[in-house]
Amino acid sequence: MKVKYAILGAGISGLAFAGNLNSDNFVVLEKESDAGGLCRTHKACGEYIWDFAGHFFHFKNEESRRYFEPVLQGSKCVRQIKNTKINFRNSMIDYPFQKNIHQLKKEDFIDCLYDLFFKEEKEIYTSFKDMLFGKFGKGICDRFLVPYNEKLYACDLDELDQDAMGRFFPYADLTEIIQNMKNGNNVSYNDHFIYPVDGTYTVIDYLLRQVEKEKIHLNEEVLSIDPIGRRIVSTADTYEYQYLVSSIPFPQLLELMGECVPECLSWNKVLVFNIGFDRPSIDRSLHWVYYPDKDVNFYRVGFYNNILRQNKLSVYVEIGYEHSQEVDVSGQYAQTLSNLERCSVIDKHKVTAYESIVIDPAYVHISAESMKYVGEKRKSLAQNNIYTTGRYGEWTYCSMEDCFLRARELSSRIGNGDIR
Repeated sequence: MKVKYAILGAGISGLAFAGNLNSDNFVVLEKESDAGGLCRTHKACGEYIWDFAGHFFHFKNEESRRYFEPVLQGSKCVRQIKNTKINFRNSMIDYPFQKNIHQLKKEDFIDCLYDLFFKEEKEIYTSFKDMLFGKFGKGICDRFLVPYNEKLYACDLDELDQDAMGRFFPYADLTEIIQNMKNGNNVSYNDHFIYPVDGTYTVIDYLLRQVEKEKIHLNEEVLSIDPIGRRIVSTADTYEYQYLVSSIPFPQLLELMGECVPECLSWNKVLVFNIGFDRPSIDRSLHWVYYPDKDVNFYRVGFYNNILRQNKLSVYVEIGYEHSQEVDVSGQYAQTLSNLERCSVIDKHKVTAYESIVIDPAYVHISAESMKYVGEKRKSLAQNNIYTTGRYGEWTYCSMEDCFLRARELSSRIGNGDIR
């Protein structure tokens, strides 16, 4: 089959690209049985709304707000002012930790404040960990920033670039931290969020309406790509394309082209448990909670029922793994229930439904070397009309809104011939 555009992946990026094309000469290849990628939603026991971990919309951009307005208005979604906490030594501290050290016990507070004041800042930092200590001092880093992010990324933080989290990291200087002790202000990029009452798939379903159904080939896995001959072999067909647009993970794209994946491209994977219980939340105000304690197997717990203003406790629990580690689902599930009770999330609650999901890749490990390699490789691929988009296609850290906007922008540039 000959097509102008071959699009790999029917997640938010692939669908946004396809839906913005001024052409019907394309195909979207998706190996899963459903579109949506990591934005798929499950409904368990007719009452629990479960995503592939927590996905929330912030819509900082007018274009995306207008686009999704028909499907995310009125009773179709809930709007929340974020209420997130940190479980620090069994006490709840406001997030972010570095702006709320005054809520700690006296000894911890004094250590954090002292080290914050006498921290040794640098003009150039060598790693993410180096940046944390330089900007926030040993007290804050040892208590939260280092242990939490090590659990999240499942790697040595010295392996990450100083700006690995970009705008998503809640920076704060000494003045802001001191001011926050009297006039609390924990505003961040996601202090308000929107969540569809039927889960994140609501957005995917809306994107699907903009794409002809027959153009999306589900259950069709790509087996190989010939970048010179511009040919794709899948489990169902062979495609000759003019443009290849990939939203699949960058290392996977390299493998399909017969190339080796360099060591600089690393990532973690995340085991997610979605669990429904027979009783309400103990605290009905919380949206999600962070857990830096290394003795607790999970790093974050989110409360679907509190977000959706529903009755029975429904949570997602996230556990970080190195990408080469074997995932022990049954062992982690037992630990999770024990630690949920230990952390006062449950108390004599009974499980009525649960599921496990392994997200692989989950968080990209961004380093100076990986950014350099991916940047140069994407330029090289573009010379053969191969373009990548999305969090995993671009091998970066970004939001769902970013994925949507970048995919549409790429679609417009290719369609207008404005590709460099």
